[in-house]
Amino acid sequence: MPVKELHIKEVFTLESGAELPELRIAYHTYGTLNADASNVVWVCHALTANSDVADWWTGLIGEGRVIDPAHHFIVCANILGSCYGSSGPLSINPQTGQPYYRSFPQVTVRDMVKAHILLRKHLGIDRIHLLIGGSMGGYQVLEWALAEPAAIGRLFLLCTGAAESAWGIAIHTAQRLAIEADCSWQDASAQAGQRGLKAARAIGMLTYRNYQTFVRTQSDPDKHKTDNFRAASYINYQGDKLVNRFNAQSYWLLTKAMDSHNIARGKEADMGALLEQLPHPTLLMGITSDILCPPEEQLFLERHLPNATYYEIDSSYGHDGFLIEFEQIGALLKKWMGE
Repeated sequence: MPVKELHIKEVFTLESGAELPELRIAYHTYGTLNADASNVVWVCHALTANSDVADWWTGLIGEGRVIDPAHHFIVCANILGSCYGSSGPLSINPQTGQPYYRSFPQVTVRDMVKAHILLRKHLGIDRIHLLIGGSMGGYQVLEWALAEPAAIGRLFLLCTGAAESAWGIAIHTAQRLAIEADCSWQDASAQAGQRGLKAARAIGMLTYRNYQTFVRTQSDPDKHKTDNFRAASYINYQGDKLVNRFNAQSYWLLTKAMDSHNIARGKEADMGALLEQLPHPTLLMGITSDILCPPEEQLFLERHLPNATYYEIDSSYGHDGFLIEFEQIGALLKKWMGE
């Protein structure tokens, strides 16, 4: 499906008070909105994904899948600050006629949700039947549910939490240090910081998977080897793969946005009290081996969301399991949706 664009030729004010002279939102839709507009499924994507959710989550979304365009109207919007079509560092600043690059202002998860809401209204959607998000996508889902509780029916959250943890912030800081160590990262170029981005991705891969996964899949059978190890080749490959499709300045910006995530930020109520205000039927999933956003974060959500169902998936794939274990996830989602 081709990407679509909403171009808003009005000032978009960010949470920081900074202003974008205009806003572009890249998005995909699949299926058809039914007569009573009750079949909307909206997916919020994670850090380096894009709006073509049917391409990167084929195990859950597509013909014959649990989220099927034959029955659902599926929407996914590229997040603000990304490099996949929505306003971000590679976008043209209409005031200068040049790309923003490092001058693009800092954004938060709430800014991303504000842009999602503008797209929802543009598409004529009054109510989202099911709002889905894994990892950083889950951050958007929680903020959106708090911002527009009446516009959302159900929530599906995977490997996510109510606030970015100190562990997550430390990891993102290490990744940004890697990008900042690349002397080109602030250059006015789409290729700026590529060596740093490769190193940042390498750090990320260690948290997306885990010890067991690497030992099982990347151990070398040659006990005499002293260099060119399989695990090293894998890390280099993953770093190059991201460099070929993403932008270092967007990565730096979006990890900052994740660090800002705390549903209680700027509010009198604490996280638990805010979650207790969300009556939506909610499906929560955690993965046993997830060391980036471990099950204890989803269990916190379960304790405070008044209408939550929690499942823990036994998988060796770590945090990436929410993108890989689609058979287990799909079966549980189908059962819950039927209920």
